[in-house]
Amino acid sequence: MKILVLGGCGIQGRTTLYDLASDPHITHIICADIRFDDLEKIKPYTDMGKISTVTADAGDKASLVALYKKVDIVIDLLPKEFKTFVYEAALETGVDVVNTNYAKNPGDLDSRAKAAGIALMPECGLDPGIDLVIYGDAATRFDELHVINSYCGGFPEKSACTNPLNYKLSWIWKGVLSSTMREGRIIRDGEIIDIPALNQHDREFIHPVEFPGLGTLEAIPNGDAVHFTDLMGITGAISETGRYSLRWPGWSDFWRPLKQLGFLNDRPVEGLDCEITPLDFLDKLLGPQLEYRADEKDLTAMINIFEGVKDNKQIRFTSTMLIERDLETGITAMSKGVGYTAAIVARMIAGGKIREKGVLSPLRHIPAKDFMNSLKKRGIKIKEETTVID
Repeated sequence: MKILVLGGCGIQGRTTLYDLASDPHITHIICADIRFDDLEKIKPYTDMGKISTVTADAGDKASLVALYKKVDIVIDLLPKEFKTFVYEAALETGVDVVNTNYAKNPGDLDSRAKAAGIALMPECGLDPGIDLVIYGDAATRFDELHVINSYCGGFPEKSACTNPLNYKLSWIWKGVLSSTMREGRIIRDGEIIDIPALNQHDREFIHPVEFPGLGTLEAIPNGDAVHFTDLMGITGAISETGRYSLRWPGWSDFWRPLKQLGFLNDRPVEGLDCEITPLDFLDKLLGPQLEYRADEKDLTAMINIFEGVKDNKQIRFTSTMLIERDLETGITAMSKGVGYTAAIVARMIAGGKIREKGVLSPLRHIPAKDFMNSLKKRGIKIKEETTVID
């Protein structure tokens, strides 16, 4: 099996390379990126003999096509602005793609992928990704689903909270900043509520969550939860649903006034001698201050809560996951959740465990039992609890 990893030198990409290189069924891995300095970080514990590097322009479909022709499947870990080029190259070459980007409103991409005989599996990381596999599995445990609340976040363990934000970087800081200006869509008391990006951190939309072993965390609306109940075909029966980011308490109190003052605007500030946006300023100012030291752990916490009816009983099903950084290798908790997931699913598609074609979804197309077993082999354990609601 031969695999191309686009963006293979990033935090998530390096973990993906490490995981793929340990598989005896994989003979060659092409790591495509614009620079390769950070590959040194995985050399002590990775079989680098399987990995070759190539400098690639992800905005040039022709160069992507040439790379696709050398492999059996592609794992795309590039920023979302490149996904059109990634998909068009896949359609031209007939090569399957797994990526981690959201897939709302794919247009005619599904029919085109089916006509090309390929699988395109977006939303295949941590969140979205692992959570959606859990959604699909949970749906089989109920006769009716009425509540789905999904929580996920990456943040430092308490001893690594050494700055006023109580936060450090386990993925791209500009991506974190962008996520603090994300519109939300939830359901409360059976009514759909649209949350403007500016109001995402308002007190009426955030709430505390108790996480086993960690204590109280803060939950912030994160994206369109209704999209996924629509995908499941159950929105009409849902009384409550939401998708939330998790942080240590105080995160929203920090960002709420800054957002209102325009610190996350992506328009250049007038009156300066250079063209810079508030978002770019915060990216360059704060990013370097939020790096993890080699002896500090990041945590990734996820909890999914489902309520509904099974055999005429009101049931609550709770799925909980906590991942910690491996200090021996330096592999972060966040990159395990993203990189391992993408690597596992790419194997499933290339190996024939997932045979469907078109634009696929982790919610409907990933075999949950096999996937969970693969996570477990990598040290990621998901705890499940089912209780009867009185």
